[in-house]
Amino acid sequence: MIRLVAIQLAVTVVTVAGCATSGKKDEPAHRAEAKAVGFLVREVPAWSRDNGCFSCHNNGDAARALYAARRNGYRISERVLAGTTAWVSAPEKWDDNKGDPGFSDQRLADVQFAAALVAALPTIRTNASGALNAAARRVAAGQTDAGTWPIDAGNPIGSPATYGTTLATFMAWQTLTASPVEEARRTLQRAENALLAVRPDTVPNAATLLLFHRARGVSSSTGKVAVPLEFLRRAQTSDGGWGPYADSPAESFDTALALLALAGWRSVSGVSEMIVRGRAHLDATQWEDGSWSPTTRPSGGTSYAQQISTTGWAALALLATR
Repeated sequence: MIRLVAIQLAVTVVTVAGCATSGKKDEPAHRAEAKAVGFLVREVPAWSRDNGCFSCHNNGDAARALYAARRNGYRISERVLAGTTAWVSAPEKWDDNKGDPGFSDQRLADVQFAAALVAALPTIRTNASGALNAAARRVAAGQTDAGTWPIDAGNPIGSPATYGTTLATFMAWQTLTASPVEEARRTLQRAENALLAVRPDTVPNAATLLLFHRARGVSSSTGKVAVPLEFLRRAQTSDGGWGPYADSPAESFDTALALLALAGWRSVSGVSEMIVRGRAHLDATQWEDGSWSPTTRPSGGTSYAQQISTTGWAALALLATR
């Protein structure tokens, strides 16, 4: 049975890797995208199968990348995402996850599972709106009086798996904007005020602000957009990537987050060229198995969670910047 499952997954990966329908298939970054999707097809269902619980890294960031890949033309077997879809569409069960309490942050789990739920909504066949509203209530309950979702508060730049306060607040805000429940409406303005107070003094902060302003329909001609765009322009390294700070060596997560942010501002002079260089950096740094080195804080560490999350973010960036 184990051999049969392995063969089936291998066939699935080959099918996925050959089914991109947008862009030039021989473009290096496009091949990197396909390899990343193939890696995530193997890894996303593995955690719950092997550990008996659901994780923010596999069933959050990595699964979001697979839902995005499916929207972009990849044929991904239903069984690959079935467990994640069932889990994120039942927010009432999220408190009963069987993970190690010592490594669990319920506020983080709510934000990440809710983001995966939003990505999965087109595939949920029953009570999708009920699931979204229940998730929105959970996310809203995690907001502080300051309007933020303080996750990994001791790390001002965040990380792929734990986000940090600025990115977590944006991800929570994004979920809440999709739900009409009263709790969501009450928290949105406080979240917006908190995000508007963020300074674009790091790559994650500048990128998150650009994602936030794009979602709100802010014009590219305003200083709100021009300042973080200029920060990313100055912070891009000679090899095309981005690190967490303007003078830092490039990291895969920061590069992916910057690319996701820039994808919404291609019409601004010079942005397309920045995107091309950033995509080339991700292609050049991808591992042979389709993943990327985990972006840890400090850098150079070893972490399965950060590796899976980093790969999910990188795949999302490549898909968004085709």
